Amino acid sequence: MATDANSGFKNLKETFIVDVQKAEGKALNVPLISPITAATVRIEKVGNVAIRIELFDGCVGWGEAPILPPITAEDQPLAMSKVAEACESLKRSPPMTLGLVLGKVGSILQGHAFASVRAGVEMALIDAVSYSVGKPLWRLFGGVSNTITTDMTIPIVSSVEAAQLASQFREKGFKTLKLKVGKNLKADIEVLQAIRAAHPDCAFILDANEGYTSTEAIQVLETLHEMKLTPALFEQPVHKDDWEGLGRVTKIAKEKYGVSIAADESCRGLADLKKIVEENLADVINIKLAKLGVLGALEVIELALASGLHLMIGGMVETRIAMGFAGNLAAGLGCFKFIDLDAPHHLSEDPVVKGCEVYGPVYRFPNARGSGCFLDWDNIMW
Repeated sequence: MATDANSGFKNLKETFIVDVQKAEGKALNVPLISPITAATVRIEKVGNVAIRIELFDGCVGWGEAPILPPITAEDQPLAMSKVAEACESLKRSPPMTLGLVLGKVGSILQGHAFASVRAGVEMALIDAVSYSVGKPLWRLFGGVSNTITTDMTIPIVSSVEAAQLASQFREKGFKTLKLKVGKNLKADIEVLQAIRAAHPDCAFILDANEGYTSTEAIQVLETLHEMKLTPALFEQPVHKDDWEGLGRVTKIAKEKYGVSIAADESCRGLADLKKIVEENLADVINIKLAKLGVLGALEVIELALASGLHLMIGGMVETRIAMGFAGNLAAGLGCFKFIDLDAPHHLSEDPVVKGCEVYGPVYRFPNARGSGCFLDWDNIMW
């Protein structure tokens, strides 16, 4: 992580005067190539909210609130209502610094209940300001790199389907596969065996999405050890509130099998992170803008790194608006050990114009103003 990482953004918060001319949200509905099944949810389509903010100098920024109940507290109608409320407030606000405007947004959209909407509005504001000062987002956040390399997710499917997907992703250049597990222990092991046969040189991440008990999670690690398979990471093995179980799995995984455990659903803000640090409950923190907001994510990132934890960046099922913002942040900061931003690969269409270039697992972010991407706001089918 560069020594001046994020300093450009911190400086802009204090010096840039925001004067919003237009702000509005629209439903952003995009079909998936096929449904995505995880331990706790089945996703049939993207039903998010897009946000467009235009400053008085004509510069436009784009944001997206990824909506995925029960993982996000908001559903789409509530998110639409809260986006409208925030946008009306921004249009009525007198000119003020970016930091004060973001603080105002935070006071309207407080806590975990509105984290996804808050993230979307923050994205649009920061994108507009970045565009106005003529800086790419990835440079605004530190400029360490303009590329990231993501893993690819295989949802909960049969072992035959999993092997087929693994072969497809191998051909496209994906070196790390993230496997959704946690519904059926026996089936999960069969899927792992099938994937290893189809893609023998892949690294793999397990994501249980709270699906196991601590005993089951440890059994998975033991079985994999017997198969001579070591996951690169084991994400959220137990229920988000099972702190004792999370700590137990983390201790045994590290000491006996050399496997790192990531907290995702268990880390919903600074208070959760402090508990995780104080009690040694996880080795890695999954940063998702939709659960923390942009400002909240930056706070968690700073404390996690200072505490010696590793970082993963992930997302919900979202378009290249939200994924692109998260990717710019990750590339610019350069401090993420694990990158899980593959969601656009699961969409059957891409409503986003320009922005990052995608080469299989590699995303390259442009040396353009802001995010460099936009939506055809007036003509797109919502």
